[in-house]
Amino acid sequence: MRGFELICEVEPPTRPDLKRVRHQIGVMSPIADGFLIPDNHIGRATVSSVAVANEVQLMGARGIACLNSRDRNLLGFRRDLLTAAAYGVEQFLFVHGDDPAEGARTSQLTVRRMIEQARETSYPGCNPFQVGAATRLAKVPSWKAEADFLYVQVSYDLDELLRWRESVELDIPVYAGVMVLASAKMAHNLAALPQLTIPDELIEAVERDRDAGVDHACEQILKIRDSGAFDGVHLIPVSRYRQVAARLEREL
Repeated sequence: MRGFELICEVEPPTRPDLKRVRHQIGVMSPIADGFLIPDNHIGRATVSSVAVANEVQLMGARGIACLNSRDRNLLGFRRDLLTAAAYGVEQFLFVHGDDPAEGARTSQLTVRRMIEQARETSYPGCNPFQVGAATRLAKVPSWKAEADFLYVQVSYDLDELLRWRESVELDIPVYAGVMVLASAKMAHNLAALPQLTIPDELIEAVERDRDAGVDHACEQILKIRDSGAFDGVHLIPVSRYRQVAARLEREL
């Protein structure tokens, strides 16, 4: 039987300085079973997720490097796999990637092709790569169900998450997405996205008290764990990682 895991996302730096990411790892290490590092998330250039995953592992934790299909062709992807093997980074999450803030999206690779290529790639003396995919709260394509693990989109509605989990048959670890609402502005911006539904009462609570977003995320994690429906949570603490870690260290 698999245990419940908490995978914490860290904010990769946009400057050549790893102090802040090291601080995030250190603060969240007592509650985290692993760390996911985004790849040029929201269309901004950041330090390589593979390099940061290596930094995570140097600090004694498990690093999971996110790679998007948006920014790379086949040769660039093979370079990433080779670099990861040299560093000993073995776990990846492959995603499509948000539209870039500048420049154009490449079109040579898809997430499906990235999974296939990673499966086909091996290096002497290195363990096989473990690869995951992401899904919305919808039917899961068969090729995603054959990944090593699956990350589910963020939801602020536990009932919605549980209904979706009951609707799909998956034999791989599945991680529910939980994102902290760090401010009222963030809550309103996310509520405007068509794929996200945030209860009005939660937005109002965050408007009254900034810590309400932390409270809701921590309570949601505990409820997801107690439901037994998921193998873990992919937590996105954004700027509130200190507060989240302090609370969950007492309750997990």
